[in-house]
Amino acid sequence: MKPLLPILMWLWPSLAGAQVKGVSSSFRDTVKTISRIAQSYKPEILTSGFIDIVNNGQVNASARFIRLFIGEPGRFAIPLSIYSGVSSNNFQNQQAAGGLRSNEHLVSSFINPLSGLANMSIDGVIFFNRKAEKLTRAGFMYHGGIRILTGYKTGPVSEPSTGKPINFLNSFGSTGLYFQTGAWERNNSKNVGIFWLAGRYIMCKTGDKQLKEIIPAIETNGVYHGWSLGWGVEINNLVNIKVLYYKYVKKPEINYSLPIYQFSFNYSLKN
Repeated sequence: MKPLLPILMWLWPSLAGAQVKGVSSSFRDTVKTISRIAQSYKPEILTSGFIDIVNNGQVNASARFIRLFIGEPGRFAIPLSIYSGVSSNNFQNQQAAGGLRSNEHLVSSFINPLSGLANMSIDGVIFFNRKAEKLTRAGFMYHGGIRILTGYKTGPVSEPSTGKPINFLNSFGSTGLYFQTGAWERNNSKNVGIFWLAGRYIMCKTGDKQLKEIIPAIETNGVYHGWSLGWGVEINNLVNIKVLYYKYVKKPEINYSLPIYQFSFNYSLKN
């Protein structure tokens, strides 16, 4: 038994080194795995957005700042989106007689759920058939939230505040039916996207005092509503467009041109 002790003492450095190497190797593998997972995960920050062109010449450009889900994973969750960087321009003359800004852009902003200087909303589709592998299906769509819109104070040219931009809060909601089926490029049936149709009822609310501050002569309770019909095509790395038609049930007391057509080009920076 005595020779066993010298043998163990002679082998101990090798055994200890093997254990250290094993632990070190295992630790490196764990770190690599965590690093790989971290690299594969990319948060949805400024990864998508849209450019809207309305038939009156107005252009809305926005990026979705972030998309979150509030609730429990795999159970009930509320999809929350925050849009930022919205701009409103006009290819036509934005100014009325006397060089004053016009509020005509509010007509399309009220009825478009994705308008606004800033927009925080929840939106989604609840499909009647919950099987994700089924491409052709129909569902119930919803969208609602709050946003900041901008108007220009009207009044006599001699009034110093006339033409001053005023930001105000506007709440909105829409609901309707949604249908989708497959869409793909003729020579590439592996890259299958969707073609969709949708019909929605839309309503928005602004404080009547806020609107009267912008347009003193307006007579309104701040509630406007209407409907829209639309279609779109979404195919990864190829096309993402939609065309919408809007119609007011209650017309805003602002001069504007009818009908309202909207052409949108969506983009996504996340694979």
